[in-house]
Amino acid sequence: MTMDLKTLLLAVPLAPLFGSVLAGLFGKQIGRANAHRVTILGVAIAAGIALYVLSLVLAAPAGTTLFNQTIYTWATVGRLKLEVGFQIDSLTATMMVVVTSVSLMVHVYTIGYMEEDPGYARFFSYISLFTFSMLMLVMSNNFLQLFFGWEAVGLVSYLLIGFWFTRPTAVYANMKAFLVNRVGDFGFILGIGLLLAYSGTMNYSELFAKLPEVSAIQIELIPGHSWSLITVSCICLFIGAMGKSAQFPLHVWLPDSMEGPTPISALIHAATMVTAGIFMVSRMSPLFELSTTALSFVLVIGSITALFMGFLGIVQNDIKRVVAYSTLSQLGYMTVALGLSAYPVAIFHLMTHAFFKALLFLAAGSVIMGMHHDQDIRHMGGLWKHMKITWFTSLVGSLALIGTPFFSGFYSKDSIIAVALESHVPGAGFAAFAVLTGVFVTAFYSFRMFFLVFHGKERFNDAHGDDHHDSHGHDDHHGPLVPHESPLVVTLPLIALAIPSLLIGAIALEPLIVGEYFKGVIEIDHHAHPAFEEFVKADAEHGWLAMGLHAFTSLPFWLAFSGVAAAWYCYLVNPRVPAWFASTFAPILRLLENKYYLDRFNEIVFAGGARAVGSAFWRFGDVNVIDGFFVNGSARVVGWFASVVRYLQSGYIYHYAFAMIVGAVGLMTYFLFLQK
Repeated sequence: MTMDLKTLLLAVPLAPLFGSVLAGLFGKQIGRANAHRVTILGVAIAAGIALYVLSLVLAAPAGTTLFNQTIYTWATVGRLKLEVGFQIDSLTATMMVVVTSVSLMVHVYTIGYMEEDPGYARFFSYISLFTFSMLMLVMSNNFLQLFFGWEAVGLVSYLLIGFWFTRPTAVYANMKAFLVNRVGDFGFILGIGLLLAYSGTMNYSELFAKLPEVSAIQIELIPGHSWSLITVSCICLFIGAMGKSAQFPLHVWLPDSMEGPTPISALIHAATMVTAGIFMVSRMSPLFELSTTALSFVLVIGSITALFMGFLGIVQNDIKRVVAYSTLSQLGYMTVALGLSAYPVAIFHLMTHAFFKALLFLAAGSVIMGMHHDQDIRHMGGLWKHMKITWFTSLVGSLALIGTPFFSGFYSKDSIIAVALESHVPGAGFAAFAVLTGVFVTAFYSFRMFFLVFHGKERFNDAHGDDHHDSHGHDDHHGPLVPHESPLVVTLPLIALAIPSLLIGAIALEPLIVGEYFKGVIEIDHHAHPAFEEFVKADAEHGWLAMGLHAFTSLPFWLAFSGVAAAWYCYLVNPRVPAWFASTFAPILRLLENKYYLDRFNEIVFAGGARAVGSAFWRFGDVNVIDGFFVNGSARVVGWFASVVRYLQSGYIYHYAFAMIVGAVGLMTYFLFLQK
């Protein structure tokens, strides 16, 4: 059985990798149709095995680790082993199913979306390689493999964001994503290095077994000031998560990454790469539970991201950027749950969010196809008459996003709010304010987009006249623009994702939150951090129906309702209201449109500072020291020495004879007298 399971588990990451290699290296030989067939088959195999593994986990007793073995030993250095290994438990099985199922939907959708793109086979190769990298990350049982997967998803996201490499904006966006992630990854590798240095192992199980002795270690980063090793390590690890999961202030790469094709927006920003940080902190829960300081740091960063990134969604006019900022805000909610020690709730929201956010991104892509590649929501309106399936699935995704009772997003999002209101972790008061305010903000910008795109006056021909240009200035349509519903290969994944967006929250509430699904995998110190347990007893254990019915009398529901009503009034009933706000609060609007000037700050301080430091090193080091002292200086010394020696070359033979005699006398004197 173990051998069979080992072989099956190996097939999960290797099947997408095999498809990626075939499509990437032999795409021209096998043709476009076979390129998508082999990659979809690889991901479908991985998804099928992932579902089977999940069924084994559900059938096993709570707290059972189904598989935890080394697959391959790469190197042994003293007592340190560098290995590739899998750890399969409830957390891993959940992530495997989420990653493979969303990836499969994205692969199918891509057939329609990228149909006319010359890089068709290359794109399928990249998204399959991305799936392989993400699976290696979530299945790992040690930090080495985790870091491999961590960097691999970063590399492939760079290739995907800059897929259309002839566009300067895409090249800028993928370089920005790559560099910002390297900042976070530097903190991540420092955290891994600290834990390795003091525990002597990279294996999760071995590290957790040594926590009683490791937790007592104090280190001095600044002489005379000691810090807990666990606190420093956890903060460093979380800095890695801040880059990958786009938390303030390392969030700046994610909105610009919309330059990539829409399917990768769904893949990277819904279910996979951005959730890697949430998964990693949950996996490291035994560490984080030992440091309230680290939890508080996580909580505050998540609260800032949840609230302030939501504000930015209100002023966006690009349909994909609105959804991107909602992703940032929802990642903030997940991070808040981590900081509150409610790791199961964070994973619960990660799972529900994966489905409804993938749905919203793919629906946005369907709208973009129907609008002949225009992404500006001000050029839309009334699309529900032309794109009924896209309209309905977008409505389901939007209702799930804002936390409408009985939709999947409600159960996970309201759980986070409930725990925040119960918690006493330092920073919980601000977190509760942020997540509650975020409910209204999320509802407002979500339905602002929904109403502007699908309802109200049809504005597409008003905006473009008879000649339509897409958002990148390409003339791709002549005559009046008539939006159209997308083909079945695009709408089918939308319908498939709408079902879990509606149902998965109610189904998963009892096992994930109330039950013992994460027993032995995620550790919570209920004595130090009782808020999660109190929430379970007060709300969740009464069941999905009671929780949904109770929500109609709760503050979050009325905040969400108010947000939808405000969006309806402002954008369908009285459009003069947003114009009045824009003119009255022009400085605030400018601040939001410039994204809090964080990009400008980074360009001036970090990019400008790096250039200034580089210029100073060049002027002093290169020009003065290397060129001035070593190269030109040595040449000057040789020239000076030659000019002095030149005076000894008189050309008279008696001068040279005299010099020989003086030299001989000097040598004889040295040997006769000075050597005694």
